[in-house]
Amino acid sequence: MTALDLARIQFGTTTIFHFFFVPVSIGLAFFVAVCQTLHHRTGKDVYARQVQFFGKLFLISFAVGVVTGIIQEFQFGMNWSQYSRFVGDIFGAPLAMEGLAAFFLESTFIGLWIFGRDRLSPRLHLMTIWLVSGGTALSAWFIIAANSWMQHPVGYKMEGGKPKLDDIGQVLFSSTTLWAYAHVLLAALLTGSLLALSVAAWQLRNRGDRALFGSAVKVALPMVCVGLIGSFVIGDGLMRNMVRYQPMKVAAAEAMFDTEAPAPFSLFATGDFTRNPGHTNRDLKVPHVLSLLATHSWNGEVQGINDLNAKYQKQYGPGEYAPFVAVVYWSFRVMVYTWGALAAFAALGLLLWRRGKLETSRWWLKLAILAGVTPFLINTAGWVMTEMGRQPWIVQGLLKTSDAVSPRVSTGQVVTTLVGFVALFTVIGGIALWLFLREARHDVTPPDPDDEAAAGAPEDTLSLAY
Repeated sequence: MTALDLARIQFGTTTIFHFFFVPVSIGLAFFVAVCQTLHHRTGKDVYARQVQFFGKLFLISFAVGVVTGIIQEFQFGMNWSQYSRFVGDIFGAPLAMEGLAAFFLESTFIGLWIFGRDRLSPRLHLMTIWLVSGGTALSAWFIIAANSWMQHPVGYKMEGGKPKLDDIGQVLFSSTTLWAYAHVLLAALLTGSLLALSVAAWQLRNRGDRALFGSAVKVALPMVCVGLIGSFVIGDGLMRNMVRYQPMKVAAAEAMFDTEAPAPFSLFATGDFTRNPGHTNRDLKVPHVLSLLATHSWNGEVQGINDLNAKYQKQYGPGEYAPFVAVVYWSFRVMVYTWGALAAFAALGLLLWRRGKLETSRWWLKLAILAGVTPFLINTAGWVMTEMGRQPWIVQGLLKTSDAVSPRVSTGQVVTTLVGFVALFTVIGGIALWLFLREARHDVTPPDPDDEAAAGAPEDTLSLAY
């Protein structure tokens, strides 16, 4: 394998590992903020206990997310120096905003939230967690804006063969940025709420506090439904945006080599996914569905890989402009089919809730525990499709991935850092998982007040609030 291949594997590894924790942090921050708001409005102790319990899980994911994000950014200068030089004038603004505004907002108010319980007024303490939640979402916006510029470059002018920032507003508010950002936020909502639901379901199946975790299930399940419905609606808009600006990615996601009108949706494909004019490798398909998804027209035309490749060869010169079709095709289906399974799971949950059996149905609670893994599959598949579907470009239409790698980094050097990063992530991930599972399985049954009084337990112990 070449240094380029290894550098791509290394960046993909660090990105996927980092994004295990980002949507968890965003989603759990929002979940905790909602629980604390419910406590503030109702005064019910069960919501305060949910804040304490799930707040610990949020803090674990937040801490690991910060560490992995720092590691990821180092690679821009290490393995991708040509890319860094090329996009530096564009990326400097959103990344600086993320660091100076969003991250400082998160870190400042997360400290006030941790140590301010029983020291700040209830309303002010509630404001701190909402600012933390807003900070995590704001941080994601700047990062998504930078990534979306790679998918759809806007707001720049070329000077000396490099793009120079011309309009930061276009970078931050392009159609690709807005659709992708909304999609990421809904994915984070789905991730955080499903994780909270999964933990609560495990507690209920293992005789955990029914008042606490039964209530948590009823807070999390509506959020899951909002995340599912919202991601479908926003995903539809994101698909149409890709048809306009990245039609090759859409064609690869369908393994569609020839332009079709109307275009069917491929349910399952076999074959080697190599270019073969007249054959699309589809064994099972639903007529007209892709036309509806991509163009909102019953007989809409969707361009195929062969025609797009010929078009790009005329526009950019000789070469191969199709991505690795099999990876894009199957990552898209992992995302879509897992979403479908979750939609069925959520519908069953709503039905059981209506019948008053949501907290007592052991088979549904078991499914809920397993469902906690599914958002990680969806998120990973989505990022793989997003990044692999753009190939061979690292910046769409401007810079190829093969031209972005550091020219003086050898294969041996990349192997060394790749092994080191994998080892480091294994340790960090193992510690994070152990801490998360330890807190998730923690017995939080409230102690008997009479027993505490008899033991002479102090009411106000100096300790961290969470």
